[in-house]
Amino acid sequence: MEPAVISTNKENVFHNKNFFLAFLGALVSELGFVLYNFAVGFYILEITGNNAFIQGLYLAVSGLSMLVATPFGGVFSDRYNKARIMYICDYLRGATIIIATVLMLIFKNAGAHVAILFVLGMIGNVISGIFVPSAESLLPIIVKEEQLQQANSYNAMKTAFEGIIGIVLAGILYSILPIHILFFIVGLCYVISGESEMFIKYKKEVIKEKITVNIALKDMKTGFDYIRTKKGITVLLVAMLFINFFFAPVMNNLIPYFIKTDVAYAPSYLFDSFLKPEMWSSAFNLCYGLSSFVGAAVLSTRFHDEKCGKKTAHRICVIAIVMLSMTVSYIALVKTGVSLNAFLAVLCLIGIILGTLIACVNIPTTTALMRMVDKNMMGKVSSITSIGAQGMVPIASVLAGLILKYMGSASLLMFCSVGFTLTALFLIKNKDINEF
Repeated sequence: MEPAVISTNKENVFHNKNFFLAFLGALVSELGFVLYNFAVGFYILEITGNNAFIQGLYLAVSGLSMLVATPFGGVFSDRYNKARIMYICDYLRGATIIIATVLMLIFKNAGAHVAILFVLGMIGNVISGIFVPSAESLLPIIVKEEQLQQANSYNAMKTAFEGIIGIVLAGILYSILPIHILFFIVGLCYVISGESEMFIKYKKEVIKEKITVNIALKDMKTGFDYIRTKKGITVLLVAMLFINFFFAPVMNNLIPYFIKTDVAYAPSYLFDSFLKPEMWSSAFNLCYGLSSFVGAAVLSTRFHDEKCGKKTAHRICVIAIVMLSMTVSYIALVKTGVSLNAFLAVLCLIGIILGTLIACVNIPTTTALMRMVDKNMMGKVSSITSIGAQGMVPIASVLAGLILKYMGSASLLMFCSVGFTLTALFLIKNKDINEF
């Protein structure tokens, strides 16, 4: 593997107007996404009496809706103008959230709100399934190959920045604003994002063939056949199915549940004089976001590696060690009642380590995919990689909700950390990953 070196390319990718517009649109829409996800997770727990199963079911239904739509999004992305798909989807997402907010004002009981949020989750994620392949496959078309790692690093810095500002802002806004005002702000974010994306211009070859269900299915098969010819990508996708199966419940299910139970019901906790329990979720995400930002900033100055599979496997093994450490810490400090405060400090340290590692995994692998895949196949491949990343998350969300409800946080942590470790060992032992 060729070592990474410091980039000497003086042209910054922000000089590219299309990239700047796409970046600006994503900055606003992802801020709305962060605000919404934070609020809806805590709100469902709040109105259902901390029912972790309902929260997990919501995550599963939303994730499954996106998975069903994503393959079609990949087909549309390779056939139609990607920027147009993006801004139409953002306008639709904004309108859907605003309409749902109005309905929540009309129907004020908790049961109605749960039903509205479930329907909103399904519709919003179907739209996201159409949006994501276009957004992810647009970058290698509008950005030069030698600037892809820089562009991906800036996108990761943006995501990390929103993880810092967005989560802190979400914690504050959730504490002081009615939920319908917060959701209305989210809807406006998507509308503003659509405005920016309308001005992205690039040459797109027009495909005159009318799309049908059979043609769409044939296109999907073409994408899967193409992926099978890339052994390194295939191995990584299989591994990612299980990596996210075991990692996503820790971030999406466990952290909110831990905050609403262990922290909220504690007689006292660290900095309780000025931090509400939900703000500890923001504190964890602040640590995660800051370290991700720094990791992405460093990678933005470096050329990509020719191959990154082996390094990726090693970094995933380190993440497994961190997850095992988190499990041991929770059992030793919280489960036994030794010190909740010590675990909160450990949790923030874990956030710092995970943020750095995730940036060092995601940016090189995303860049490598964009370089390896033919541009006319990027939409379909992007949809398949999204399925690979999220394919088993809906099942994991429901299962995690059941484990939390009937067995508790320690059991979920043990299940996730051991499963993640076994997956990491499979990846590092597989020789095909060296081809990636």
